Amino acid sequence: MSLRKPAVSESESLVLEALWRGSPKSAEGIIDDVAASNGWTAATVKTLLNRLLKKKAIRADRDGRRYLYSPLVTRADYVQSESQGLIDRLFGGKVAPLVSHFSDRQGLSTDDIDALKKLVEDLENDR
Repeated sequence: MSLRKPAVSESESLVLEALWRGSPKSAEGIIDDVAASNGWTAATVKTLLNRLLKKKAIRADRDGRRYLYSPLVTRADYVQSESQGLIDRLFGGKVAPLVSHFSDRQGLSTDDIDALKKLVEDLENDR
């Protein structure tokens, strides 16, 4: 796994999701997983695969006359990187303003509040 996480577009992330669900996978298998549901052609999926290869987010291993693709970035690392980027860009790197934003804009359910209380309690206990 690379320490530096490649910047991945929303479309590319859908291809990665297909690989995180199961890999290695052929281009045809990935096309079957993502093309129709996104209105993409096979060529579009292959373009996305090539972009991900150039970004070193996936690898391709020859298997006879085809390639099998596997992720080089874990889903957990991708989620961490994207989450931190969002918090940094929109909330100055602070989590509390993010929670406050959701509370102000959407309201938090009783379940959300209970989960947040439990999270804070667990964090305090870990200190």
